[in-house]
Amino acid sequence: MSVMQGRATGARIGWRGEKLTLPLICAPMFFISNVDLMIACRTAGIVAGLPRHNYRDFEGFKAAVRQINEAVARYSDANPSALIGPLAINISVALDEVEMRENLAFCCEQGVGIFISATGNPTDLIHRVHDQGGKILCDATALRFAEKAIGAGADGINAIGSGGGGHSGTLSHLALVSKIRAQFNGVITMAGGLTDGASIRAAQALGADMAYMGTRFIATREAGAADAYKQMIVEGTSKDLIYTAGLGGAPANWLRASLAQHGLDPDNLPEPPGGKFTHKSAYEHLPAGARPWATIWSAGQGIELINDVPTVHELVGRLKREYEELDPEASYARVNALLNHATA
Repeated sequence: MSVMQGRATGARIGWRGEKLTLPLICAPMFFISNVDLMIACRTAGIVAGLPRHNYRDFEGFKAAVRQINEAVARYSDANPSALIGPLAINISVALDEVEMRENLAFCCEQGVGIFISATGNPTDLIHRVHDQGGKILCDATALRFAEKAIGAGADGINAIGSGGGGHSGTLSHLALVSKIRAQFNGVITMAGGLTDGASIRAAQALGADMAYMGTRFIATREAGAADAYKQMIVEGTSKDLIYTAGLGGAPANWLRASLAQHGLDPDNLPEPPGGKFTHKSAYEHLPAGARPWATIWSAGQGIELINDVPTVHELVGRLKREYEELDPEASYARVNALLNHATA
């Protein structure tokens, strides 16, 4: 059974994949997904998503991937029975042909077989990844994006429903995942507000194969987020979020407090020049030093359930227990008690 296969078939049965601790991807996050987080996720037995664009140049990216692989190899040698998760690279479709070829060749050389496409038309990238023998998952915040990626030959769809942090959708997971599954037999990961082991189980119940978590991993010790950012997530609730495309052109949930600390009014955000976002003028409407993802911080509605900053291994262990201990018999008992009372 491959890392991209396997589904739990009963609520009391744990994850049956042979290569993962849980059917879970730590979503690639701009600035957050650093070497330490990737090492921790992989050695905890889950998929670790690393954005290529976290590194200004190719040499920096290569050094990071090598450092991750070397550290994971040492851990595996010292812990031969440990499940080791793969590294998945989030790569931009905007790379020119030479850069794309170099990046994919290097990833292949380093044993990377899973890629993630987040924005833009993924068609060419899908073909290039397949030529390398790899698999590719494409983000979809709406059905039309999922359908385009499926038509282009994507191996998987990251179905990003409402409540997510970065590049969040607005459609309920109940509709989004089921609609995609009805037309797609590939891998589906569910994203948007997922925080605990129960939400991983819920993803599978809806027809997804895996869960895709971002915000929960920002508030871990290894994540490359400022301590103030992590604390803002721990102390915040969904009331502290604002959903807007007014910061960088793509709809996302932003922490109101991070906007306020730059003198921005969350309910009256400035518009870009001419009311349109361009690569050149994307941030001209923002105060000096205010940059989405870097100093203006995003989070999903899952912050309602985040109240600590554990290590990744502690977190994955907790998620696994929650996933395996979910007890449908307790639900049946509560429903029967209600019905028995109602018909007494």
